[in-house]
Amino acid sequence: MVDILLVDDHELVRTALVRLLNDVPGIHVYEQVGSGEAAIEAVRRRMPDVVLMDVSMPGMGGIEATRRLTQIFPSIRVIVLTAHTDAPYPTQLMRAGAVGYLSKDCSVDEMVLAIRAVERGERHISSGIAQSLALLSLAPESSSPFEKLSQRELQVLMMVMQGDKTADISQKLRLSPKTISTYRARLHEKLQVRNDAELSRLAMRHGLFTEGS
Repeated sequence: MVDILLVDDHELVRTALVRLLNDVPGIHVYEQVGSGEAAIEAVRRRMPDVVLMDVSMPGMGGIEATRRLTQIFPSIRVIVLTAHTDAPYPTQLMRAGAVGYLSKDCSVDEMVLAIRAVERGERHISSGIAQSLALLSLAPESSSPFEKLSQRELQVLMMVMQGDKTADISQKLRLSPKTISTYRARLHEKLQVRNDAELSRLAMRHGLFTEGS
C-alpha cells in the first residue's frame, strides 16, 4: 500500500482527489492538509510514501514546504500537483527537491503512474512540462525574468502577491523583518520594477499569477 499525504488549500480539490485515489487499489490517502506548515507537522507525525503538493497556498506555500521537507527528511518523495506549469515554477520546485511534477489537468491514470514511479525511487514529469524544461535549457537566455530568482526570492514574491505584509512573511518564514525587506528590495532590483504594483503587473503578464489567484 502506498500511503499518500495530500497538501492543497482547496477543500473541494482535496475531497475529489481523496475519492479518486482511494478507489485505486494499492493507494491510500491517509491524511489531507491545507498548508505547507500543516504538511511539515503531518510528516513529523507519520512519514508518507509520497506527498502530493500544491504550489500556491496561504502562508509557507509549496516551494518552501518542499524545500523544508526534503531538507528535514531527505528520503521523502514529493510530487508537485499544480496549475502552475510555466517558468520558473518547474525549475524552482525540482531544485527544492521535488521528484515529480504534474499539471492539475492531468488524468488520474497519469497521477497513479507518477505515484508508483516516485515510490520506486524514479522521477516523473508530465511530458508537456518536461518539454518546456528541455526547451528552456536550450534557450540562450530565459524568456521569463523570474528564472533569475532564487528559491527564497520566488517564495517571498509569491507571498507578496498573496497580499502578505513584511511582518507576516517574516513570521511565516522565520526570518527577520529586515531580511524580508532586503528580499523585497532585491526583487524590485532584479525585476527592474519600482514597487509591488509593478511587480504584480509583471507577474501577471508572464502568467505567474492571475486576478484572484
